[in-house]
Formats: sequence, structure tokens, C-alpha cells
Amino acid sequence: MAANLLCVLNTGQPMPMVGLGTFRVRGKSVIYNVIEVALQKGYRSIDTAAVYQNEADIGAALKELLPQYGLKREDIFLTSKLAPEDHHPDRVERAVSKSLSQLGTSYLDLFLVHWPGTAGIPAGDTDNRRLRRAAWQQLVALHKTGILKAIGVSNFTVRHIDELLADCQGVKPAVNQVELHPHFPQRDLLSHCKQAGIFVQAYSSFGGTNNKSLLSDPIILQVARDCGRQPAQVLLRWALQQNIGVIPKAVTKQHIQNNFELDFTLSDSQITLINSITTVQKYAWNPDVVA
Repeated sequence: MAANLLCVLNTGQPMPMVGLGTFRVRGKSVIYNVIEVALQKGYRSIDTAAVYQNEADIGAALKELLPQYGLKREDIFLTSKLAPEDHHPDRVERAVSKSLSQLGTSYLDLFLVHWPGTAGIPAGDTDNRRLRRAAWQQLVALHKTGILKAIGVSNFTVRHIDELLADCQGVKPAVNQVELHPHFPQRDLLSHCKQAGIFVQAYSSFGGTNNKSLLSDPIILQVARDCGRQPAQVLLRWALQQNIGVIPKAVTKQHIQNNFELDFTLSDSQITLINSITTVQKYAWNPDVVA
């Protein structure tokens, strides 16, 4: 069922609700194996970024593997992101060209501003506002050429979203990719984005990379036992049932498969129980500090 679960972006594009996350997934053989298992299982969306330093290996793996599975480039929804060092107007087009080249494609389905701040500039400096606005203007121009089918943002707060919408050059972000899970549900941001027609995609669905407190939360464990599912599957299904996209990262065959086997439904009472969790914990970086 997950393979057929799609959302429709404000561009009119369908996007798989479940994608393969590749943060910290590196090494040619590792990437090849991960993508091979993902394609076998049915994943058709892959999320990467310039700062992940794995675009070239992903591009090489797709070039070799897609024909083996009877797939074409257009069968895959490919996302990458603008590095914070490339917000400067004279760097955006070059950064996009590099991502396209490394991924071996003539277009990207989605390209995100990875972070609201610019590398090398203090978080509180208002130059961050000016540069992300300038970067967005450049991305809008590239979007209009067709090489970026959709553009969006990542780690943008309500304030960052509102500032962008006030001067978005007529192109709203299609996606805001943020940390979101039961320990950090971001309800205000989620509501705000939905009202603006911006699709929310969650990362860190399982909490921190080296912190298992979300996966071992007593309520998550209880719901998982009741469903006969893994805690990770419950967390992903919780997001999907709120129309939130997910991009779980995994490197083992079993985890990659489990993260896609989401053809079950949490009951209203189970969703309510998960939403009653009182633990509040942010596991990734904090964009609130960026001016």
C-alpha cells in the first residue's frame, strides 16, 4: 500500500508519501545496496542533499539499477537540497547544476533550501533573511525553466515561512521538510503549512540518530504490541495518517523493508494515545535561532 500512497503538491505533481532518506548513508557499495533493496521493495522516492556528499554515488547506482528493474528516470521522484554555503545569488545556479550532474539527471522533481541560514553568517544576522530571499528568487527562475519541477524549503519555522510567502516571486514552496514526530509534533507549523498549501515532510521520524528514547517510548511500544508491528512502523504510520510525508533512513535490508510495509491503520484511539505523549524533545538542530 505504501508504494501507491501519493500526495499531490501545489504544483500538481504527485509525490510518494514514503521516500528513502539518505542522510549519513555514504560509500559507493553501501549506497548501491540500499537503493537496490529499496527499488526491489517498491520505493520510488529518494531524498538526498549536497551536504550529504552522496549524490554522485546515488546517481551511479540509479543509472545501473533502474534498467534492471524496468524503470526509467521519470519513475523516480528525486529530491536534493541547496547547501547553506550556496545561498549567495551567484552560487545557486552552479549548485543546482552540480547536483544535476552528480545525480546524472537533467531535472530534479524537488529541490529544497536546506536551511534558513547561510553558512559563515551568524545565526542572528539579518543577512540570513536577505540571502535566503535571494536564493529563492534564483530557484524560482530555475523552476520556471523546468529543471526543478518543484521547489521548497527545509527547517523553516512559521516565521521563516511567512517571510518567504510575503515575497515568494509568485511561487509558494511546495514542501517544508522538518523534524516532526510524537516527541516534537510541530502542530502549529503543520497547521500553518497546510493552510498555505505547503506539504509537510518529516525527517527524524524515529527521533535522534543516537538516541532511542522515542523508539522506546512506553506508549509507542504499547501501540506497537497491540498492532503486532515494529515501533518504527507505528511512528511512520502515525505521520502518514496525518497526511505528513516521511523519508526514513535505513541501511539494512530488514529495516528498509519494514519502513515500507505500512499497509495497516492505527485506530483513532491509538492516534489519540500517541498524541497524548507529554515528552517534548527536539533531536536535531534548531532553526528558531536563525534570523
